[in-house]
Amino acid sequence: MKRFLTSLPVMAVLAAGCSDPAQPDPVQPDPDPVQPAPKPTVPASVSVEWQPVDNSVGSWMFFRSTFTIENKGPGELGNQGWKLYFSFVRRILNEGEGSQEENLFQSLAKQGIRITKADLAGSGDYFVLEPLPEFKPIAVGERRVLDVLASDWAILKSDAPAGFHIVFSGGEHKGDVAYAVPSTVKLDASDPKQTTRFEGDKMPVQTPGLRFKENPALQDVELKRQLLPAPRSLTTREGKVTLSNGTTIGYAGPLQGEASYLVSALGDVLAGTVSSRATQGDEHIQLRIQADLDTDGDGTADAEGYTLDAQDGKILITGADAAGVFHGIQTLRQLIPVDAYAAAVNPSNRKAEFSVPAVLIADAPGFSHRGMALDVGRHFQSKETVKKLLDVLAYYKINKFHFHLTDDEGWRLEIPGIPELTSYGSRRGFDLAETEMMHAAMGSSNDLDSGDRIELKPAKRPAEQTVRPAYQGFEQEMLNFVGKGSGYYTTKDFEEILAYATERHIDVIPEIDMPGHARAAVMSMEYRYRKLKDTNPEQAAMYRLVDPNDTSKHTSVQAYTDNFVNPCLETSYAFLTKVVQEVKARYDAVPGARLLVIHGGGDELPSLQNGANVWWQGSPLCKQNAATKDLDDIGLANHFFTRWSEIITATGAKMTGWDDVIHHGLSLPGFIPMPWSNVWGWGREDDAYKFANEGYSVILAHSTNLYMDLAYNKDPDEPGYYWANFTDEKKTFEYRPFDIYANATEDRMGNPINPADLKDKVRLKAENKKNIIGMQGLLWSENVKTPEVMEYLAFPKILGVAERAWNPELPAVEEMPALWAQFTNALGQSILPRLDAYRPVDPRGELPDTVGVNYRIPLPGAEISGGKLTANVRFPGLGIEYSTDNGTTWKRYSAPVDVSGRVLLRSLATDGRTSRVAELN
Repeated sequence: MKRFLTSLPVMAVLAAGCSDPAQPDPVQPDPDPVQPAPKPTVPASVSVEWQPVDNSVGSWMFFRSTFTIENKGPGELGNQGWKLYFSFVRRILNEGEGSQEENLFQSLAKQGIRITKADLAGSGDYFVLEPLPEFKPIAVGERRVLDVLASDWAILKSDAPAGFHIVFSGGEHKGDVAYAVPSTVKLDASDPKQTTRFEGDKMPVQTPGLRFKENPALQDVELKRQLLPAPRSLTTREGKVTLSNGTTIGYAGPLQGEASYLVSALGDVLAGTVSSRATQGDEHIQLRIQADLDTDGDGTADAEGYTLDAQDGKILITGADAAGVFHGIQTLRQLIPVDAYAAAVNPSNRKAEFSVPAVLIADAPGFSHRGMALDVGRHFQSKETVKKLLDVLAYYKINKFHFHLTDDEGWRLEIPGIPELTSYGSRRGFDLAETEMMHAAMGSSNDLDSGDRIELKPAKRPAEQTVRPAYQGFEQEMLNFVGKGSGYYTTKDFEEILAYATERHIDVIPEIDMPGHARAAVMSMEYRYRKLKDTNPEQAAMYRLVDPNDTSKHTSVQAYTDNFVNPCLETSYAFLTKVVQEVKARYDAVPGARLLVIHGGGDELPSLQNGANVWWQGSPLCKQNAATKDLDDIGLANHFFTRWSEIITATGAKMTGWDDVIHHGLSLPGFIPMPWSNVWGWGREDDAYKFANEGYSVILAHSTNLYMDLAYNKDPDEPGYYWANFTDEKKTFEYRPFDIYANATEDRMGNPINPADLKDKVRLKAENKKNIIGMQGLLWSENVKTPEVMEYLAFPKILGVAERAWNPELPAVEEMPALWAQFTNALGQSILPRLDAYRPVDPRGELPDTVGVNYRIPLPGAEISGGKLTANVRFPGLGIEYSTDNGTTWKRYSAPVDVSGRVLLRSLATDGRTSRVAELN
């Protein structure tokens, strides 16, 4: 995840998900697997409950939490012979560290324990709690509460430590086995000490009353606003166009693929046959290209533009190019009535015919780059999950998929010739020395499967089991090993994804994140070195990424101390060259796939201020290299990025990357920066406009409004982080690409921002608006442990991105409430009901038959006055239910109703799914 940390360490990860059953992780077996030791008798079965108790201590520096260990027997948990491992995003304070002013210090030894970094490298989020000789044994049935101080704060359940596992009799030797320990998190939303970060935090916790005041009223929605993104021009006509059995689609020129896609899409919702053929002129739907199509009358052709002309029983879709035709097809799909999609959830109930309104639509995108980034480095998603996501993105005219394939915690793409990247770097498990795989991280290793040396994990739910996590918020199983820490795409998998995206006019932008965020690559190449050094030293050293004698010390914001690629080694550039050549080969193998841009990463090298970190100055090989011996760390970074850019552009692609790449004065011709670190008050709010004014083409990736992994709001049960902001679909919808300062109303703590504080920030010059080429939503995956969680965090946030990327110009701020009300009503009445019934278009039968998208269903707002309940919902048109008997029975809310006592409420989607339950007294 991209995080900008100066004064405050950033929140990392912990939550979420069950396995995607579509395909098992293609994890390569270890070339020389180590047989696990015989399973010992477990002397004590334990569980752990964690609770953040008091954020008010330590100001913003640290907080107090408790670990409650319960011993369920059969024997006592003694003062030796066991170690308890876990992942935790916070830094646990050292013994004796704390606050003199508050007379509060870390005191673990008095409790008979110590907590240290767990792995041999001491790198990352992995900790071990172990008893000291003074530890008082925990008897069978006893619960022991341990007080622990950790950095910053914890206000959401996602902040909890996760993936607890225990080892008896040491567990330090190769082949030892750990045992999963069930864990829970307890957090009281009504306790300000648990939900207030520090004294400067003014952000309220979500309540039914707060939502009630904010929710818009029900209103009719004009047809133009029922489509997403809203078309530039829509004229309604008298009548409708009816489609039924025997519908034919005629295509001109190279549009056979688009016609086949439409055949499949209509076949999913319409009973009978739908067919396509080269245009003869009498088809019900015709597809054609008009290269000079000018949708807005400005005298120039509009790339990706289209017109949709529906009248007199026929539909004509004309595109400026094939992509324009495809976008017109998506608009046609959105014109199909919601009830037709609802009926088709069961294919046997598909309608024999349906009608679309007679309209004339002329439309073209405002930005050429309309994207979404998905991180599969922290947690892996299967190719089927990615394909489904791509199809839904295409439905909303998203045309760029930024594929974050590598990070500290995992390398996810097979590279022929460097098998260690996936045989080692795609695997996580219990391996303290990381001899055969990387250590567990973010509370996960190999999901609920075996192969990671952690046994007794929760059993996978059988397919026939009816009670499953709703994934409408935090689930306790998010702490208990669910999540694909292991997994990768074979070359065939990746080519399939490319072909699927290409068919949908989506360009895939692969990211190889360097030189930081590179621990998986670094550790894999060290594994390769160990494996080959005695038999083939030349091959062993061919792709080595570190100087083994480097004494430089640094800690990344995610607490890694060994995640840098050395810029002074030719082997580093040999590695990068090999990787991008193999990436290019995947595109070359897929007809039509375009490798336009490669993302080179470049973010979050830890701050050099105050001498806290040293990047490479302690590397003897840097001092021995004539090209680098006189360079300081900034110079070495710029040297690396220059070489990295040359390697990327040698493929014919352009280089994009995080704007950190050019933060230190580097001029990199052709580089496309993605500015992300615009947190209000942190100093980099205007980077995007600086670069655009300097002539760079800029893609906006601002964390405050576009990071979809950030929690929707301040509710302890919302999964995600909040280091930059809380981010919901309103943040994405109201984002102003050409004037982000209009979005700066509150800082991340809920305090009003004085516009005067931003008066000296660089503004975008009118003549440089053209240099803002697009924007994208970004989903970092520390918490994305299941496909359902991925969809929950992405939808409906990405819908605001899709709308704003297509229509970047917005009316005056004072006119936004009316536009927001139209958007929310459209979501509730037409857009989300279609997602309830969404079936991915699958012309070649590549995917399992699935229906629906697990978008976030907002909790209802409500108030009780004079004994009468009044309720509303953020997306008017969704249902509301209430219960006065503690959830035993639920009644549909339609108008104010008399109630007494405790009232429970929930929102209801058209497919029967519900939101979390809200309580009102």
